Amino acid sequence: MTPRDALFELEGRKVEAAWWGPGPEAAPTLVLLHEGLGCVALWRDFPERLQAATGFGVVAYSRFGYGGSDTVPLPRPLDYMHREAEVLPRVLDALGVRRCVLVGHSDGASIALIHAGSHQDPRVRGVVLIAPHVMVEASGVEEIHRTRERWETGDLRARMAKYHRDPDAAFLGWNGAWLDPGFPDALQLQPEIAHVRVPILVVQGGADPYGTLEHLRIIEREAYCPVDSLILPGIAHAPHLEAPGPTTEAVTDFAGRIFRLHEADAEPEK
Repeated sequence: MTPRDALFELEGRKVEAAWWGPGPEAAPTLVLLHEGLGCVALWRDFPERLQAATGFGVVAYSRFGYGGSDTVPLPRPLDYMHREAEVLPRVLDALGVRRCVLVGHSDGASIALIHAGSHQDPRVRGVVLIAPHVMVEASGVEEIHRTRERWETGDLRARMAKYHRDPDAAFLGWNGAWLDPGFPDALQLQPEIAHVRVPILVVQGGADPYGTLEHLRIIEREAYCPVDSLILPGIAHAPHLEAPGPTTEAVTDFAGRIFRLHEADAEPEK
């Protein structure tokens, strides 16, 4: 399925977006929030898989500084994920989203979690967190240092230039924030987790070099809402690409249950 271009403007700047399947007036929407080095194109075939499995609309957008969206100045502020969560309601407005599940990967999962724990947004009926970050671990920082080495001495910049108008903004904005000594104080999401009032699905690879299962455990301990989880042994940081079948099935089941429940609640009494 070829996605529909959904380019829009926000605060006078262009935002790259793409839509698969029915629009928001015809079906629920799965809103994809990409990782710290991601963009619309780097979701690969996952949006198409989700759309085919659920029948829902699927929309993805590239945050400022990523993909084909307008760039941003560097350095990024250490609370950039919280700032992105503040922007998200305006993104949903621009896309015309009416009822949705947020599906975030890595940084995108953290942004989805912050939004759900900071806003009472009736459009958001649930959140899917793929490899989320809820705090900073030493092992994850070590991997990010290794990623910086690949940027400086390998072909990572050249590969990112295929997908990002400004690969320096995409990489250095993310990497610089994560390696700043003040970043652990900026990424402590326990308060947001405790205020989420919609169901959560966490999908975590058991061999993720950027985050251990402790992120999942914190969500399970701190959340008051229902939390489903899928742990994929041997899978690293991109379960939706490394294990697309189980990940798609889990998201489909989760989102389907949510929207069936809401539709049942909306039916008039006879």
